[in-house]
Amino acid sequence: LTRKKTKCETAYSFQEAEDRLLSFEYDIVLLDIMLPDGNGLNILKVLKQIRPETGVLIISAKNALDDKVNGLELGADDYLTKPFHLPELNARLNAIYRRRKFQGQKTIEFQDIVINPETHDVTVCDKPLVLTLKEYELLLFFVTNKNRVLTKQSIAEHLWGDNVDFLDSFDFV
Repeated sequence: LTRKKTKCETAYSFQEAEDRLLSFEYDIVLLDIMLPDGNGLNILKVLKQIRPETGVLIISAKNALDDKVNGLELGADDYLTKPFHLPELNARLNAIYRRRKFQGQKTIEFQDIVINPETHDVTVCDKPLVLTLKEYELLLFFVTNKNRVLTKQSIAEHLWGDNVDFLDSFDFV
């Protein structure tokens, strides 16, 4: 996923996952329901109470119909059983992202700007615009949060994730 320029964070325990979900907002959460110290479905319940707009893809070795139906009824957008192929995972994540953020559209349009989140292509007045990864992420963040006031903290967290704690100042964001 990181090779596809997807920003990823990992939680290795139930408690760490719960702490992260209470502290940060995510576009999509990949959730394994068999965690070493708890049930991932309990995390799903908490997540859907506090951030119902977050997309959720359950990844699990449990492939019984009841497990799939239970996860989907609790609010997951999709359920993928292990083992799986990475291109399928990526396609499912892209589909969830499109449905959640762009009402199923493949591109985002804002005035003369057209953004393709799958290819990271941006055009302005039908002319290609070359952006660095951070510039692209910032543009996409602004366009998908139009008409909202964004704090410097939220912008920095979106661009730098967990590394925001190591920044001395947000003046360079």
